[in-house]
Amino acid sequence: MYHVLGIRHPEELSLLRKWDRDDLKRVAKEVTKMKKKKDAGDASPGPLSANGTLHSSSGSIDGKLSPYPSRSPLGPSPTSTLVRSPGTSMSISAYNTFNGMLSPGSMHSLSFEGAMESSLANSPPVPSKEAFQYLFRPKNFAEKARMNCAWLDSSRSLMEQGVLENDFIMLKFKYFNFYDLNPKYDAIRINQIYEQAKWALISEEIDCTEEEMMVFAALQFQIQLQSGLPQSEVDGSGPTSMNFTETDEIGAALSDLQSSLEGSSISTPGDITHIPELADEIRFFKPKKLTLKSYKRYWTTFKDTHIAFYRSREEVSGPPIMRINVRGCETQPDVNLATKKYAIKLFVPDSEGMSEICLRFDTEQQYCHWMAACRLASKGRTMADSSYESEVTALQNFLVMQHPSSAPVITPSEANIQPEDFIAPRFFKKIKSKQIVQRIMEAHANVQEMGLVEAKMAYIKAWQSLPEFGITYFRIRMANSKKEELMGVASNRVIRMDLNTGDSIKTWRYNLLQTWHVNWENETVILAFEDEKVTFAPIECSCKTVHEFIGGYIFLSTRSQDKNQSLNEELFHKLTGGWAS
Repeated sequence: MYHVLGIRHPEELSLLRKWDRDDLKRVAKEVTKMKKKKDAGDASPGPLSANGTLHSSSGSIDGKLSPYPSRSPLGPSPTSTLVRSPGTSMSISAYNTFNGMLSPGSMHSLSFEGAMESSLANSPPVPSKEAFQYLFRPKNFAEKARMNCAWLDSSRSLMEQGVLENDFIMLKFKYFNFYDLNPKYDAIRINQIYEQAKWALISEEIDCTEEEMMVFAALQFQIQLQSGLPQSEVDGSGPTSMNFTETDEIGAALSDLQSSLEGSSISTPGDITHIPELADEIRFFKPKKLTLKSYKRYWTTFKDTHIAFYRSREEVSGPPIMRINVRGCETQPDVNLATKKYAIKLFVPDSEGMSEICLRFDTEQQYCHWMAACRLASKGRTMADSSYESEVTALQNFLVMQHPSSAPVITPSEANIQPEDFIAPRFFKKIKSKQIVQRIMEAHANVQEMGLVEAKMAYIKAWQSLPEFGITYFRIRMANSKKEELMGVASNRVIRMDLNTGDSIKTWRYNLLQTWHVNWENETVILAFEDEKVTFAPIECSCKTVHEFIGGYIFLSTRSQDKNQSLNEELFHKLTGGWAS
């Protein structure tokens, strides 16, 4: 079916059931019942499967599943579900056929005949009001995690999971590694990603600042304006609605960002002839309990993956008063353009987990260069990497878009838009509706020259720059602990997090992952890294769901730069299935 939809790289997508708040409440009640049974001494049932029922394994598996193709994973692979069974219309792979809804709003009730590409490559000018009834707005990290119980098992057919004809399911991007996202060939894919990003922001699945929200709204408005206009063709040979050239800087920057997100180096031998270095007077602060927030100024250098602090510029030739290795760190922007606040929160690995430090800068230019360096260092890469300059440029462009224009080209009365179609509900509590439209139009003045696909790509790129982008949450309990925590699974790492605040406690990167075990009897995941073994048990969803996310991202990291490579479905199922006979 993905061939009919025109979406390349179907391994990045999967299916999930549509759940509303009542469904999520039911999941919470089931988990409470499970806890009571366990406290009463009954046999502990497994977590919930994607359909909200209790999961019980038909066997156990303790074989090692290697993340690397050269190490063959043990255990049979459920590849039989890739082929339609004779006489069974519902025995379907989770990513080649679906029966239901694609995503809220833009693709609802679309006909898959006739003008398929035109329908799927362009969103309706105005979001369907019907789409809003399908949105679930999570109130906290616990609810964000609970939503991920709805993912279906890609190793089993839809019928095996109780999906019947006319049941409501959704097709969404499950893995946030958008491989070879090319405007030439991916009109439908780009629009699907844009729609998923848009609804994630409006429904508050992912957070952003007030200024960022106005930029997203302005880009959405520009996309709506452009969707009704003829667009120049990509190569002059097909009916594509795009405005793109071979030297498109946004496309090049997006390509670099993609390689960065995958965690694979795109450096060339020439990159390492000179290691760039940053040196600025910046303010440093290390939060501690029961202390007032106080920044101190230091002359600071950034070289390789190390940040060194000196009392003054003249003391650089001597030993620093403090030196921090930020390799593997977590980065969070802390920017407020109205107050000219340009800061970075770094969560740096140490012996106790993650230590928080804050860096504050005087100018946007300083912030962009240091943030780009920190993002590369988080992946173990330096400023010598060829993606550094494009990362700096992307940060600068995003900040430029956040500066409102003093004279909007389109007045609020001319725009005639409903703010709730563009803005997450939490912003209505402090900004009046008329002021929201005014600010959207001011932000729109910065993006009014963008073509349709250029605006969509800018929207996607801005979405990718948000701190919470690409992190899928699960409620878990670490081994030998009674405390409920959060485990975030991202494209290149897993993150142990505080359930209430979402703060990072410790991060483990896949490039250090050697093997992992799955124990279906105890519903635990055991990740064996080079220097540590991590064991945890999902609380609300099946262990298989978490296992599939980790295995899926490891599979995606094996994709080469060869754009003509075929999808290795067998390897995908070996790394995600953990099949037990």
